[in-house]
Amino acid sequence: MKKPIIFALDDDPQVLRAVTRDLKSEYRSNYRIMSTDSANDALEALVDLKKKSETIALFLVDQRMPEMLGVEFLTKAKAYYPKAKKVLLTAYSDTDAAIKAINDVQLDYYLTKPWNPPEEKLYPTLDDLLDVWQLDFQPEFDGIKVLGYQFSPKSHDIKDFLSANLFPFQWLDVENNEKAKEIINLYGLTAKDMPVVSLQNGDCLKNPNIVDIAVALGLNAHPKDNLYDVVIIGAGPSGLAAAVYGGSEGLKTLLIEKHAPGGQAGTSSRIENYLGFPNGLSGQELTHRAITQAKRFGIEFLSPQEVTSISEKDGYKNIMLGNGESISTKSVVITTGVNYRKLDSEGIEEYTGAGIYYGSSMTEAQACHNKEVYIVGGGNSAGQSAVYLSKFAKNVHIVIRKKDLSSSMSSYLIDQIDAIENITVLGHTNITKAIGKNERLQELKLSNSATVETKTVKADALFIFIGARPYTDWLALDIIKNERGFIETGRDLTRYDNFRKIWKKDREPFLLETCSPGIFASGDVRAGAMNRVASAVGEGAMAIKFVHEYLAER
Repeated sequence: MKKPIIFALDDDPQVLRAVTRDLKSEYRSNYRIMSTDSANDALEALVDLKKKSETIALFLVDQRMPEMLGVEFLTKAKAYYPKAKKVLLTAYSDTDAAIKAINDVQLDYYLTKPWNPPEEKLYPTLDDLLDVWQLDFQPEFDGIKVLGYQFSPKSHDIKDFLSANLFPFQWLDVENNEKAKEIINLYGLTAKDMPVVSLQNGDCLKNPNIVDIAVALGLNAHPKDNLYDVVIIGAGPSGLAAAVYGGSEGLKTLLIEKHAPGGQAGTSSRIENYLGFPNGLSGQELTHRAITQAKRFGIEFLSPQEVTSISEKDGYKNIMLGNGESISTKSVVITTGVNYRKLDSEGIEEYTGAGIYYGSSMTEAQACHNKEVYIVGGGNSAGQSAVYLSKFAKNVHIVIRKKDLSSSMSSYLIDQIDAIENITVLGHTNITKAIGKNERLQELKLSNSATVETKTVKADALFIFIGARPYTDWLALDIIKNERGFIETGRDLTRYDNFRKIWKKDREPFLLETCSPGIFASGDVRAGAMNRVASAVGEGAMAIKFVHEYLAER
């Protein structure tokens, strides 16, 4: 945490040096000492300090200054730091002005010059004032602040990106948060600037896109080299495992992720069946450990960056990136995972990002405090989100088409859900319509397939976790997929009539190899995958074994 500041102002350089010396001698272990001889410069500094979320504990200001009187300065400074203690340095002739300032600017104390010895005439007074200030001091959040409207889809996208990339941030709703209004006034912002991202260095990004934010936060979206041993596309659990093993085994490894590391697993509030973690761990914690481990082995990580195509030439794979850059690699591991299927009921698309969300329960949990929350889906992701959201919401309703959760959810999660009073499972139920007002979700229309009854219910938020659609639409290369779009690998490829037209090797494909030699697939994007974090991690590690075998053939 940053140290609070004691701010000294005096136009006499000799006096300023003396007071700064005495302040540093006594207080520098717990406070930063700042000083200036110009009142106008001091006011400019206050604006900059405020933008950087710095805290001022006490002002020590001379009364007689040519640019403005000390009382006038303290009046202006109070607008920025109303809780800071205010001490005026005066000559005997200024006593009346100091007494008047006690009422005018809530002056806490005035000291007559000179203050020697400081042990008797300066420190006891300041000690008392600083002790009182510390009693009420609440450290300000020292990090990224996001300002916007709660039910703005773009605000949600920014929060989701920051959360998924493990950047701590504070969400400030401009409609009801006083801190948000303070920042709006500080930067002179308007409604058209929203959403706004306020950074730790004082910069303010107005209505930024994700790439703008990524660049400002120092993320790397440009490759450092033109040729790699292996490029891994997708940084879910399988891609992260492949990166760890690729880096640890000496391969020149590039990991590319278009949104944030962790994939769907990274958004999970609690993973309780992963080997070696008896108390469970969050998806973010697992992701943070994995990406740190991979980087320690020297891998290069591009994010946010999208791969738009793969082509082959002269035995090398050419990777085309979304920004128009291209790189070459000897091998590729595709670990792009799956996306949640869209719910096609009436009104869903209209309110997506404004009360309706795909995944993202951790990002929007605080906004669900004491609200009516609905979840669509009967898998583990839906169950984990229901358990997590139950800590915030008034009620959580799980909507499923089947009678109960037994056929689609792990038993440990079902037991947890049964034990939580504010979670209800609505079996045989479909959402037929989302209804909103003022550009946000307010109600859902439900139908029961068993009783043929319909009803309209109050809904403050809807989280959708249905089905799995592989992210493979971008693949233009002759990569064989099954009817659902999952990538086929290994011996299963021989079932396809066009396999021999594409495959020109004497050997059979390796277990995780696609119909294009040297291009592998692992994790949920692969046909026949088990859809578990542990199996995805295992396949990512296994893919690197086959990469080694392929490279040995070259």
